[in-house]
Amino acid sequence: MALGKKGTRRIVVDGVTYRWRLRRRPTYSQALCWSPCTYAAERAEQDGAILVVTTDQPHTGNWFGRQAAPVRPADVANHIRIALARGWRPTHPGSPFELDLSNGFVTSP
Repeated sequence: MALGKKGTRRIVVDGVTYRWRLRRRPTYSQALCWSPCTYAAERAEQDGAILVVTTDQPHTGNWFGRQAAPVRPADVANHIRIALARGWRPTHPGSPFELDLSNGFVTSP
């Protein structure tokens, strides 16, 4: 399953073009700070497995105004490099590759 092109941003990492997308509005669970912010990335020119990154930050649109760092392109590039080192193969079809970096995320009661 590929990401829709609408709302995606392009990024070049080590000479390869990827597209990534962060939900503009948080999910219900993210809005209540029960789960951390997530985003997805994929190779731009070729279909394959999608990368799903779970960060250690709340979504910036959470309902409690809890302080959250935005996902920056430098973070996305770093996470893509980590996922590739951990075995993500963006040119091969398959299930989404999940990169869980949520260690240290504190949920709201």
